[in-house]
Amino acid sequence: MTSSIQAVLFDLDGTLVDTAPDLAGALNYVLQSEGLPPLPLEVIRPQVSRGGLALVELAFAATRPESDWEPLRQRLLDYYIDHIADQSVLFDGCESLLQQLEQRDIPWGIVTNKPGWLTEPLLQKLALDKRSAVTISADTTAQKKPHPLPLLTAAQRIDIAPQHCLYVGDDPRDVEAGNAAEMTTIIAAYGYIAEPDRLDEWQADGIIDHPLQVLNFI
Repeated sequence: MTSSIQAVLFDLDGTLVDTAPDLAGALNYVLQSEGLPPLPLEVIRPQVSRGGLALVELAFAATRPESDWEPLRQRLLDYYIDHIADQSVLFDGCESLLQQLEQRDIPWGIVTNKPGWLTEPLLQKLALDKRSAVTISADTTAQKKPHPLPLLTAAQRIDIAPQHCLYVGDDPRDVEAGNAAEMTTIIAAYGYIAEPDRLDEWQADGIIDHPLQVLNFI
């Protein structure tokens, strides 16, 4: 039986690229500038897919009022943009997966809640910007995930029906958005997942432990 999947879309942080070391470095820079001890990577990693404000909340909820969080987030992002790909790399197996998709003429793209001013330089540094058939960032459309609009927009731009697209992500918002867009949804269990024992509750079509397992759905 021939698969109906004609395109693969990826979340970015925690699915395609391991950005946690650089985001952790930025958060710890802000912590230390505030006279606080750094947090270990294993504590920060599960929160990375939730964005900068979630990282600030993780680090400062016990010591700073919520009114201080936004300025701290801005400082985190100011540092991060200057160190955006110091240690960030494709997850092991992702380069091989992308090459195999390209060899099969299956377009792949990125749909992320990362803002474009961070997404674009990261992809440029990793030489992914020209390979991606479509890149949708948090500010590309009027809505962000879990709304389906970013995924529907990606499918429209590559001229492939959503029902023929597969979306891979590591956050419940990714699965919610993909399901709402009527795409096949896959959980990247190797990503930044805080409660791996609850993945069945996300209602995805599949769960993978390694990027190359995406090929099993094509």
